[in-house]
Amino acid sequence: MRSFLISDNLDSFIGMRMAGIDGIVLHDKEEILEKLNELTQREDLGIILITEKAASLLPEKIKKMKLKKGTPLIIEIPDRHGFFKDRDYIEGYVKEAVGLKI
Repeated sequence: MRSFLISDNLDSFIGMRMAGIDGIVLHDKEEILEKLNELTQREDLGIILITEKAASLLPEKIKKMKLKKGTPLIIEIPDRHGFFKDRDYIEGYVKEAVGLKI
């Protein structure tokens, strides 16, 4: 399975390209949504990486995609400025998805 990056900045894009991950730099909400819809139809993709800032433009869509079973897996990554969300984000996400507090 392959991975693909949707980034809002060139630095993250170049870093992932150096690691062998294809990607694209997008800034517009509609462009990101269109690309996500296109990528979810690809059977060769296992993981879609998306920078937190780009994901923040479509929070409900990203949340629904994450909670949906199957591939591709959606993973939000920080950009060069560090984490956008607070430290308890993953704990809250697991609690919401599974209903358990860790």
